[in-house]
Amino acid sequence: MLRLCARGISFKPYRSLRNLSYSRPLRLPRDVSQQLKPSGPTAPIEFEGTFAKSVKPTIRNQVLFFALGSTSILLYSAWATNLDTAVVLEKLQAQSTIWQAQSISNRDLRRFQQSELVQQLRSTYKYLATQASEIPQVIRPYITTIYLSVFQPYADASDGRRLCWKICMLNAGIWFMWQFQRLQPMMTRSFIHHPLSGLSYTLLTSTFSHASFLHLAFNCLALEGFGSAASTYLRQSQEKQDPSQLESTSAYHFMTFFASAGIFASLVSHIASARIRYPKLVAQLTSPASKPPVTETWASAVAAAASSTTRSTASSSAAAAAKAVSIPGSLGASGAVYSCVTLVALAYPGSQISLIFPPMMPIDIQTGVMGLVALDMFGIYRGWRMFDHWAHLGGAAFGAMYYYCGPRIWSSTRGVV
Repeated sequence: MLRLCARGISFKPYRSLRNLSYSRPLRLPRDVSQQLKPSGPTAPIEFEGTFAKSVKPTIRNQVLFFALGSTSILLYSAWATNLDTAVVLEKLQAQSTIWQAQSISNRDLRRFQQSELVQQLRSTYKYLATQASEIPQVIRPYITTIYLSVFQPYADASDGRRLCWKICMLNAGIWFMWQFQRLQPMMTRSFIHHPLSGLSYTLLTSTFSHASFLHLAFNCLALEGFGSAASTYLRQSQEKQDPSQLESTSAYHFMTFFASAGIFASLVSHIASARIRYPKLVAQLTSPASKPPVTETWASAVAAAASSTTRSTASSSAAAAAKAVSIPGSLGASGAVYSCVTLVALAYPGSQISLIFPPMMPIDIQTGVMGLVALDMFGIYRGWRMFDHWAHLGGAAFGAMYYYCGPRIWSSTRGVV
């Protein structure tokens, strides 16, 4: 459950102001460009007037993307669920006249789909066995073992767990693309959300992108466990809605929840960068302490060079400036995973969790969630920059909000489309 900060955006105030955005040049208004007046041939740029107010990342497009994107996903998923339910219901009623005389429940629909899936897997196995007739007899048992080892757990799993596995496969595919040097520019532009780039679609694409194999493995392990539990709750909540609705699969509902959670977590991180990190960056760059001392005479220059105090102060200022002048992008599925964890903690408060590595005693899930939230808040307070703590908190907040109003919105939307 780690959303990493990608340190790829550097703010260089001198000679490269056009590269304020990693992937898109920043165009300054004419009145602002006239305010950048160097006081000498080697003096740094002085930020005057309304530079910080005129040049700042916006949040309007990103908020609109979240609103329109999540709404579109919700409408499509509700329509697809209704269509799939109608198809399965028609098949079930056509199979026997018994189903036409009695009421059909969601459990009946899922059992019918399960039997159809098993039949499809058996047909596929028979086809592969026929095609493999030319393979030596010694190798055939191993092929059968591999096939059963892969597809038997798939057949036994729930819809939500299968969807979590598919999401993990998508994450692995994107991580694999990161390994090619020729794809690095495209991946950096399209699969990391840079707060200063002005792009909006990366709020979603960065959710499925991971920086390293360990980053990918941790998020996929957490998604496989908590994601399937969250999908189970979404299915159960649908059955409790009044009026009750038949639902053949909860996969589309979970897809809506996961994608919207990922966009919302990235949006929270974007707003924090645009309204908190960026003003701090400009304030540090424009503060008198960040400007090197100006020497007007050779004597003062020699005295400044000979002073150890001046050298230590300049080095500390340079180190602080180097640390400050960057607003990193972020990537990872941890924001959406945090939503799953929070949703499960509220839905099943009596559950217990424990870490696989290092091994530890099981603890109450709500205690664990509160500890994670407190750790992220402390990380924001201390200025830790390895993980995107704002995205983690945004994901947890979305999970809590969806627990209280998400199932009702889903049920209402299915009744409309």
